[in-house]
Amino acid sequence: MFRVPSLEWPTLALLAACYVVWGVAVFWLAALWLPLAVIIAGIATAQHASLQHEAIHGHPTRIAWLNAALVAPALSLCVPYLRFRDTHLAHHTDESLTDPYDDPESNYLDPAVWRGLGAPLRAVLRFNNTLAGRLLIGPLVGQIAWMASDWRAMRRGDRGVLIGWLAHIPAVAVVIWLVVLSPMPVWANLIAAYLGHALIKIRTFLEHRAFEDAQGRTVIVEDRGPLAFLFLNNNLHVVHHAHPSVPWYRLPQLFGAQRDGFLQRNSGYRYGSYREVMRRYFWRAKDPVPHPLWRDQ
Repeated sequence: MFRVPSLEWPTLALLAACYVVWGVAVFWLAALWLPLAVIIAGIATAQHASLQHEAIHGHPTRIAWLNAALVAPALSLCVPYLRFRDTHLAHHTDESLTDPYDDPESNYLDPAVWRGLGAPLRAVLRFNNTLAGRLLIGPLVGQIAWMASDWRAMRRGDRGVLIGWLAHIPAVAVVIWLVVLSPMPVWANLIAAYLGHALIKIRTFLEHRAFEDAQGRTVIVEDRGPLAFLFLNNNLHVVHHAHPSVPWYRLPQLFGAQRDGFLQRNSGYRYGSYREVMRRYFWRAKDPVPHPLWRDQ
């Protein structure tokens, strides 16, 4: 007998609100004041990316295909959900965090690869390691690197990667079709999507550090403001890595009950707020591009 799955209503309600906000921006605000519509659509796109992350980890239902269907519209335009799912789950192998090869979300390079890069590309990647760079060029740098990696995988015959990109075609086609029907120009929607990517880069900027102990590589940012909500409490990132199946709205309570234990677990890798992060690293790189703990072979 078919059993109705349990539903996490806060996540489902937020997902519905996210689509409504995006629709209001694209179909209504765009006709009134386009700059505001782009900003609101960009924020909704970032929120949707956070909700896709929740879907990857089994929310708001216990049925994977239903979760995927709920977050299927590609508001971000450039991120195939199936590829996001596969690379992100691979990223959750904590022993491989920050590894330039085994962690798909690592921003570090193999020092040998770094030495082989030309000066212009090195300059670009150094700027990308500041928060200002991550906001301005980070979405483009990350997208190019990701697509180049997936292209190489497809050329090697990886059918899973190919299927991920093919499944993305209808997901993005629906979004573009809606935008074409709306008062928002396609170029403005592209800017909104880029803004959404850039906002997510604030969260991922220092989520992980190079550190000998794998448990000490994942950050806590004790922020309870708008960015924490936009990121669905993944600023409490070590809590998420320790309990990846816990929904976003329970992470603060879990952290509050075990704060000292989590800070001991991650060897004190902590920031008080995103304001502190911006003050310290907006124009200054937090990390080098070549992985600082890798030794030359």
